[in-house]
Amino acid sequence: MGQAQRPDRRTVLGAAVLGAGAVALGPAAAAAAADGKGSGAGRGRTALPTPTVIAHRGASGYRPEHTLGAYQLALDMGADVIEQDLVPTRDGHLVCRHENDITGTTDVADHPEFADRRTTKTVDGTRFTGWFTEDFTLAELKTLRATERIPGTRPDNTLYDGRWTIPSFEDVLRWAEREGRRRGRPVWLHVETKHPSHFRKLGLGLEERLAVLLRRYGRHRANSPTFLQSFEPTSMRRMASLVDTPRVVLLSSASSRPWDFTESGDPRTVADLVTPEGLRWISGFAQGIGPTLDLVIPRTADGRLGEPTTLVRDAHARGLLLHPYTLRNENRFLPADFRRGTDPDAYGDAFGALRAYFETGIDGIFADQPDTALLAAEDFRRG
Repeated sequence: MGQAQRPDRRTVLGAAVLGAGAVALGPAAAAAAADGKGSGAGRGRTALPTPTVIAHRGASGYRPEHTLGAYQLALDMGADVIEQDLVPTRDGHLVCRHENDITGTTDVADHPEFADRRTTKTVDGTRFTGWFTEDFTLAELKTLRATERIPGTRPDNTLYDGRWTIPSFEDVLRWAEREGRRRGRPVWLHVETKHPSHFRKLGLGLEERLAVLLRRYGRHRANSPTFLQSFEPTSMRRMASLVDTPRVVLLSSASSRPWDFTESGDPRTVADLVTPEGLRWISGFAQGIGPTLDLVIPRTADGRLGEPTTLVRDAHARGLLLHPYTLRNENRFLPADFRRGTDPDAYGDAFGALRAYFETGIDGIFADQPDTALLAAEDFRRG
């Protein structure tokens, strides 16, 4: 779609700018949102509720992350959007793993035939020793089984170790098509390119491969039920030249620096990108940001929630929606004022924390336990 044909950012963002109860993609849905008709059970096929609940790596609080089991459970729970992280195989396929290091999320160490693949690599300036997706073909990866990433915190999830394989992104796209037909509505995806500069140097550029699949499955348009995301802004700029699918720039801690900036010599940090000037720059090629929750409400020295920043207001002023990350129910992940008891792995007051974040005006949130976030979002919309 040519530039003149693209809906402007305020149309793309729907209620994030118009103030109705939905984030909509596409002119018709935006018009419905403007009329106050875009929210709730009667919303159109292209509308999302606000706050939007994004299942972080699927229902990763209950199943090993980035498995079809985690995605299916999240969808069955009612999650509005399901997240995938993409890394490549040696033969150029895209697979769903949070990292290319699969040591802690598969049973690869139990496969003697792959013992010689164990190696040490530097990824984005950090050294890792283990097994990496780019050293395996897709067929080889399919002989492995997924396991729980944090078994000490989520021992119940280990019940499902070995039940699912590593899904390719095309597996997920086919699954989303099947589920969409069965449910009579599209399955929304939130798709991250992981370490794109690293893989481009290996001759395994992610963006072109992703664009091919998005076009093959009709998710390359501005009103497609898909968000693209990356911690490297240049990856989203590259995607903007390949497809019209809405794009989100992920933002880590204020003092951090996107790896593509480090490699190119760009001195800006995330603190620079969350200024009005930085947000204006992002809005030139993306429709949203995905900040860490601490950029929305910083924590005090004792780990409690402090005062909200102006990030939500500033981003909305530049037509950007906000999908911050990540809300988890366990005490160890919650702000100190929402922890309950002394067991770090017991659930705290996740509902209270979610309300505090929703009250800032964010458009959605990534959550490991999407059922909790959905209940909190429903409570919040009721007032």
